[in-house]
Order: sequence, then structure tokens, then C-alpha cells
Amino acid sequence: MSYLQYVNIRQGTKSVPHFSHGNALPMVQRPFGMTAFVPQTDSANPRWFFYSEDRRVDAIRLTHQPSPWIGDYGCLSFLPQSVTPEYHAGRRWSGYRPEEAVFSPEYLKVGFLKSRSVMEIAPTERGAAFRLTFKDDRALWLSILPCGGNCSYKLEGNTLHASTDYHMTGVAENFRMYMTMVFDSGVDAAATLVADKSGNATPGTETTGELAAMHIALNEKTVTGRLAISYISFEQADLTLAKENAVDFDAVREEGAKIWESYLSRVEVECETEKQMKTFYTCMWRAFLFPHKCYEIDKDGNAVHYAPCTGKILPGVRYTDNGFWDTYRTVYPFFAIAAKEEYKEMVTGFIGDYVEGGWLPRWLSIGEVGCMPSTLVDAVIADAAVKGIIDGKLLETALEGMIHHATTDSPDTRFGRNGATAYCKYGYVPYDLQRESVNLTLDAAYGDFCIAEVARTLGKTDIEAEYRARAKNYANLFDKETGFMRARDTKGDMRPGFSPVSWGLDYTEAAAWQTTFAVPHDLEGLAELYGGKEAILAKLDELFNAEPLYEVGGYGCEIHEMTEFAANDFGQCAINNQPSFHLPYLFAYFGAQDKTNYWVKKMCDEVFSSEPDGFPGDEDNGTMALWYVFSMLGFYPVCPGKNEYVKGIMQVKSAKILGKPWTNEGKGNIIAYDEVK
Repeated sequence: MSYLQYVNIRQGTKSVPHFSHGNALPMVQRPFGMTAFVPQTDSANPRWFFYSEDRRVDAIRLTHQPSPWIGDYGCLSFLPQSVTPEYHAGRRWSGYRPEEAVFSPEYLKVGFLKSRSVMEIAPTERGAAFRLTFKDDRALWLSILPCGGNCSYKLEGNTLHASTDYHMTGVAENFRMYMTMVFDSGVDAAATLVADKSGNATPGTETTGELAAMHIALNEKTVTGRLAISYISFEQADLTLAKENAVDFDAVREEGAKIWESYLSRVEVECETEKQMKTFYTCMWRAFLFPHKCYEIDKDGNAVHYAPCTGKILPGVRYTDNGFWDTYRTVYPFFAIAAKEEYKEMVTGFIGDYVEGGWLPRWLSIGEVGCMPSTLVDAVIADAAVKGIIDGKLLETALEGMIHHATTDSPDTRFGRNGATAYCKYGYVPYDLQRESVNLTLDAAYGDFCIAEVARTLGKTDIEAEYRARAKNYANLFDKETGFMRARDTKGDMRPGFSPVSWGLDYTEAAAWQTTFAVPHDLEGLAELYGGKEAILAKLDELFNAEPLYEVGGYGCEIHEMTEFAANDFGQCAINNQPSFHLPYLFAYFGAQDKTNYWVKKMCDEVFSSEPDGFPGDEDNGTMALWYVFSMLGFYPVCPGKNEYVKGIMQVKSAKILGKPWTNEGKGNIIAYDEVK
């Protein structure tokens, strides 16, 4: 069976800043590839540069963007033009027919009506093959256009070397993306133009400068070629091009299709409806986009990478473009089942960031962004440890890094746990010292549990005991009177004027309703705070049956997560955002399986599809897509770092995981990892 036929890579692309149906891009790339390609329908918007409803296009963009909230880096744009090449986005755009374009994981085909041309892209791991076809022989061009930063171009014969230092956020010392592009034929170097940031074009084959561009003149109606990128040098880009892309366009596309089929077939399902099949496999496709590989293979066959913390070139593997606050919840638990070898390599790279820069990563986009609070890479490491994916010296180094950020404040707030030393002193993070203090406290307690699990795996009993005790610190913020987690100050007093529907201030992208149950490692202990299992189940019923009311609170204005939460309308369960992902599964955890089944099925049916509006909120690097995949298969990782899953409702007719038949029938509400791995 071909699974590519079910994938719609435009899923989640009908999004704008104030309302997200995924905030996703239709990324044409190899699994975890270092290059992706997307039609750019609005380059004037540097973050939301593709919108599914647009009928214009102003370039094909080589992109690495993990999220519009984070932005892009190392990007350039390609535009076939005719007659007179234009530089400015307001003048260069062309109409296109999205219904005639081909959007597939391994292949992109876009027609530019103005230039009467078609551009096709078939990606490799660190580059692509391309084909340009013009319908007439008017003056023909391929423009290489900046997205930002300082750019350089040098055309020698049929070979272009281009580079950009553009990156929108994060730590990236001495960063530059180098690109080698080789045309098989058709280049007219004598007629080629270079352009400055004002768009002024002059004859030339070499230029450097802020927002510089090049219009490569072509003298054939069909032009093919190949490109590769590097974060190291042009020489490395040349080497990669020779290794990855020595075959013709159709062969590259066919190879890409086979690779994607091999990944999609790791979970084989039969669904009740065509809609479910499309949604399932489109979500499966999204699972294998991020994190992006950020290492290259040198002339001796060794992995090497650019280290953004120092700007140096160092040995070993590295991965980027991932926010662990989101992805720890579903992405890495899924990799522990369906992508173990890739998971091991990823974690090796994350631990390498600690060795090279002194801190384990939080939110990577080439370098550290520090976008979200806390150090949830702890859960990624702990899950890999307890499931036997990493061990030995590598795990010893990871534990060292975990303890470092659990006990030390970084002078740069993008690194480490915010409020780490205050948490150590008070047993919670006081709100008069840190914003989002409730989240910081609960995440730190969970992180401490993760440290304890890693220490247990390594046989370090003293460390395990210390951090298992610290993992109980969540209870320091529980208010028995209201039944919510509330912020305390350095004196121990709770913040006055409490409202459980007030967002922000002490909570991250949520209010007390969505945050209070963020104790995945000790749900029994949380239940005891409520007075037992029946009491916590009653609180969960109250949560799901409440109105989706909200107050702007500490944000001071409405943020898109509030708008989406109210529109989706599942009580106070904001399934549009990660803090609520585990909430419907808590019913099953405490024995009320029918309620989990009801809410999970309702959510899957009502707010997920393979269409451009197919997500209830930000998709976030595979996180939301894999919530759907787990929920269709009938089990969910409520607590990464434990060798268990919580039973859900199996909504597929049949399933195989890595060729092994899977069903959750006859299993209890807690399912062991060994039963599904």
C-alpha cells in the first residue's frame, strides 16, 4: 500500500497570528532533513509567509522555520521570472493555481502564471534537485532572493555559490548558510544581473551585501540542476552536493518517495473512514519533520557540525529546530516506539550541546532561543533512559547537565531553569521573583522526577533519593480551599485576587484550570491533595463541564490560545495547547475509562482533519499531530519518563506497529511500554 496518497502537507496552513489552525508550513523535505522547501505566498510577512488561501506566490523558499513564533534562519528564495526580473515582493509576485500545484512530502510543483513557468523541487537530505520549465522563450531568469541578512553570490560557469547570515532569533555565533547550486546547462553568465537592497540591478556575476540578490539569465526553456547547503563552508556544500545528489531529478524524487513510504509504514492502520486515513497519515508525516539534522559528513565520512554557542566546527551529530516544552509530551515517546535509532542520535546531539556550551537545550532554532520556560529536555532524556535507548557514559553526562540546570541560575535567561536557585531555597519559585512561577515550579518538580529516574537507571541511589523528594514540591503550591495550584511569594503568601480563568502572570499560555494537573509523575499524590480518587475525578468533571471562559489576566490582551480555546469549546480543557493534552486521559488513569473514551473521540472527530484548518491550535513540531496518532491507536504517554501509557479508545479498525499487530483490547488502564514497543 502507498501511504503517501493519504498525506496532505497543507494540513494546518490556514493560520494567521490571531487564530491558529496549526501554524504549520507545507514543508517538502526528507525525514528530519536539513533543507525544506515551501511556496512563499507573502514574503512581506517574514513569519507567516505561506497561507493556504492565497492565490499568489512570490518565490519558493528554502526554509528551516520550526514555528512562526520563532522565525526562520539560513533561508533564500528562488523565483523563475521572464522579460524583466523584479526584486521587490510587491512587484514580483505572480498568480498561481493552488489546485494545480503538487504538494507532496517528496515533491513540490508550482506554476507561475506571470512568467509562464513551472518550478519543481525534489529534496535530498541537505539539498534538492530542481527543474525549471518555461512555456516560451522570452528573456528567462532564475532569481535568487534574500529573506534577510547579508548575502553573497558568485556565479562561475554553471555553478553558483551563495550564502546568507540571516537568522531571526537565538544564539548563533558566526552563523552563515552556504549553498552550492549547479545547473546542468542553460546559464547565460554574460547576461546575469546582481541587485542591491534597493533592487537596483546591474550586470555582474558576483556581489556581497545586505539583502543582495542575483538574477541568473537562462538561455534554455528547460533547465535542471542540483543544490546543497552547509553551515560550515562552501567546500563542505560542494562535498555534500557530490555525495547526495549525483542522480537526475526523477531519481531523486523516486528515492524520496521510497524513504517517506518506509517511515509512514512504521505504523500501519486501517481506519473506518477515508477522512481518518488521511488525517492519520498526514499526522504521521508531520511526526518525522522535526527536529532537523544540523550535522554534515566530512571528506573522511565523519559527522561534523557548526556549534552556535561558539561558532566553531566540532565533531559529532547535532539536531535543531525543536521546543521541548511542547515536544516532550508526544514526539519523543512516539520515537521511543517507532524511531529508536533516530531518537538515540537526537539525544546524543542534545547532550552534546551541554558539553559544548555548558547548558542542555530548551528551545533550539539553529541555536538556543529560550522561548518557553523550564527544561523539559529532562523528560526527553529520562524517557530515553528508562526505555533503554541511551545509557553509559552518555547518560552520565546527561545527568550532570540536568543537575547543573536544576541547581544553577544562568546569567542568560535563555538557558537553564528560570528561578532554579529560588526553587532550591523555597521549594517553589516565588511569584515576586519570577513570572509564570506556577509553571516553573510544577515543571521543576517534574524535572526533578526525571533526574531521579536517570539516577536510578545509573544506580546513583543518593541522587535518586534527593530528587525524588524534590519531585514532591508541587504540593507547596496547592490551595486546598480552591483546589488549584496558586502562586506564592517569598513570604509564603498566595497571590491575592485569584481567578481560575485568569491567564498568564503565574501560568504559561494557560490559567489555573489548565495548569493545576501538570503533575504527571505523581498523580496519586495529587489525588491525595484533593481527598482521593473520587474527589479528583469530580474536579475533572467540573473542568470538562465548565464554560470556556477566560480573562486576559497577566497578558493584558487576548492571545490566540484564548481565542482557539473558546472556539473549540471542550469546557476548560484547552486541547488547542499542550498543557491540556493529558487531561482527557486522567479519567482513565483513575478508572473512569468511558469518560476518556468519550472526550478523546469527540476531540478527534471534531477538531482534527488533514485539511488546512485541520488542527485546533499550534501544531508545534509534531506534538499535536502525535496527540492524534496516539489517540487513534488507543494509548497515550501521560508521563514521559515512565515505562507506561494510559489506555484510550482504539479508533482504528486494525493496526500494526513496526509490523507487530497492535490492539488495546483486554489491557488494563495502564499499558506497559514492552507491550507496544
